[in-house]
Amino acid sequence: MTARILVVDDIPANVKLLEVRLLAEYFEVVTATSGEDALEACENGKIDVVLLDVMMPGMDGFEVCRRLKADPATSHIPVVMVTALDQGADRVRGLEAGADDFLTKPVNDLQLMTRVRSLVRLKSLTDELRLRASTTRNIGLEELLSRRNAADDQPAKVLLVDERKSSAERIARLLRGVCALDVAEDANAAFFQAVEGGYECVLISTGFADYDPLRLCSQLRTFDRTRFIPIVLLAGEGEEGRLVRGLELGVNDYLTRPIDRQELIARLRTQVRRKRYNDHLRASVAQTIEMAVTDGLTGLHNRRYLDSHLATLFERASSRRRPLSLMITDIDRFKSVNDTWGHDAGDDVLREFASRLRKNVRGIDLACRLGGEEFVVVMPETEASVAEKVAERIRAQIAATPFPIGKDGEAIEVTISVGVAGLKLAGDTVADLMKRADVALYEAKNGGRNRVVANAA
Repeated sequence: MTARILVVDDIPANVKLLEVRLLAEYFEVVTATSGEDALEACENGKIDVVLLDVMMPGMDGFEVCRRLKADPATSHIPVVMVTALDQGADRVRGLEAGADDFLTKPVNDLQLMTRVRSLVRLKSLTDELRLRASTTRNIGLEELLSRRNAADDQPAKVLLVDERKSSAERIARLLRGVCALDVAEDANAAFFQAVEGGYECVLISTGFADYDPLRLCSQLRTFDRTRFIPIVLLAGEGEEGRLVRGLELGVNDYLTRPIDRQELIARLRTQVRRKRYNDHLRASVAQTIEMAVTDGLTGLHNRRYLDSHLATLFERASSRRRPLSLMITDIDRFKSVNDTWGHDAGDDVLREFASRLRKNVRGIDLACRLGGEEFVVVMPETEASVAEKVAERIRAQIAATPFPIGKDGEAIEVTISVGVAGLKLAGDTVADLMKRADVALYEAKNGGRNRVVANAA
């Protein structure tokens, strides 16, 4: 997996050293020698990961990181702080500034490549979700994403998997008051606990006597309900090979023993923060996709969804030589409802009609608002003669029961006209089917309204 890496350091020799190492692993490298240049590169270039020196004249790395994370256009770019400082407080300061990770000079090759590859995977996921959402920004996605979720301030729910009681107790002490921690001693049972527990991070110790902890990591990554839960390995000294393999399997991060409390907390918070962001983004994408194919007033699918799904249903019916019917309904004299009672009353009528329509069709039928006061129902596996009877039932039900409008309980008489058409197997098209139904609707309207016409089917 390749990516574009930005290396930021005011000392050219340090830049060159990291550049050579990254180029040897086939990464594309961009360089900057100041904080200002780094911000400009991130704003104008497609940067996947930033390796950011802390000690720079003028704007230091902490300030660069804060600015990147404060800007919605760059906040999703992973930042790795690279510093000669080895104090725990300085590491945590970088992570609390929004950094996703840190490396200490001289940089260890294993740590450099594993951290970069891990963050590239996370960036790839975020980019995919952002790309899916890019066409819906005009309806407010960016504003939606910028809202704070009440759950963001709640303690994270974390699962620790460690068969050694003394080790688990020490981790629990380190995380006391920081998160809601559950402990599982048996790795097999831990998998099912992770599936059902709704956790935001799983800490897995490598110190099992008769079990390969990477097996659990693999299971968590291959199961849909745990695929996106961050996994952090708690490893001992000399386990570089296992850590590399774990990161290849999708482990998000690791710590080596003895574990520093501040580093553990900071890394945990980083993983939880990124998970909550991606969860929010994923939910927002799903919501905006639903908004894009749903009529906001009636809750039925809209014309965009109809055009796509009708083509699928038509192709299936044609290839299988099965019946397919379609009805177009129009609320009679709807303009007079708006003119007499107001547009709010018109909206009440549209909502009530959609509700009654939904109750009178099957689960396999597709009911959509075509636009204005016109609605379409597509009925798979249905002959035109049967569709005509369904349309007549709906017409009669609409005419028999007045529609309530407003809040004072007033009701008005409403009728509909319906045109019905059925699939013709020889050379028929979706456009032909829609046209026949539309012609039938015109005949119903022209013939006095409040009727069903299917003679064009």
